[in-house]
Amino acid sequence: MSGLIGRKIGMTSLFDENGKNIPCTVIEAGPCVVTQVRTNEVDGYEALQLGFDDKNEKHSTKAALGHFKKAGTVAKKKVVEFKEFATEQKLGDLIDVSIFEEGEFVDVQGVSKGKGFQGVVKRHGFGGVGQATHGQHNRLRAPGSVGASSYPSRVFKGMRMAGRTGGENVKVQNLRVLKVVADKNLLVVKGCVPGHKDSYVIIQK
Repeated sequence: MSGLIGRKIGMTSLFDENGKNIPCTVIEAGPCVVTQVRTNEVDGYEALQLGFDDKNEKHSTKAALGHFKKAGTVAKKKVVEFKEFATEQKLGDLIDVSIFEEGEFVDVQGVSKGKGFQGVVKRHGFGGVGQATHGQHNRLRAPGSVGASSYPSRVFKGMRMAGRTGGENVKVQNLRVLKVVADKNLLVVKGCVPGHKDSYVIIQK
């Protein structure tokens, strides 16, 4: 499917024709350079490799510099492959935000915000022990019983417990494109997308 690599700028809101206030996210989508064309004969599958966001040469390996040199471009920070691209592209072609149209729906993928080590109430939505009565003065957010009885005398695998939260790949589907600002490479989509400001996102049609 066709798509682009972008950067999350932040959130704002727009008014529609009925005067309703719509929350939306602004994404800097592209321009992306075709850095490699995967073919069935060579790679065993067909895909387009796109590069986004220029990278300083001194922070790149010689292998990476040689790879991007074949495409006639500088080193890129983010590289993603897209299978079944709608249009045929050649090595070194530039793809910008004009591939999207206002009113269509897109999927946006990114890495969610990291929350660090969290308890079961925040991580899994547990209700906690409940009221602070019957001698419970500090157990409101505790997980409660986790083990089994004398048999099998262990905690089952997959038990929901406290742990690191966030920092995972998340895809939000069917976000409507509200506005395309071609001269500034901006894409405005309805709703929120995963990740913090300035994080990379992948937009797919």
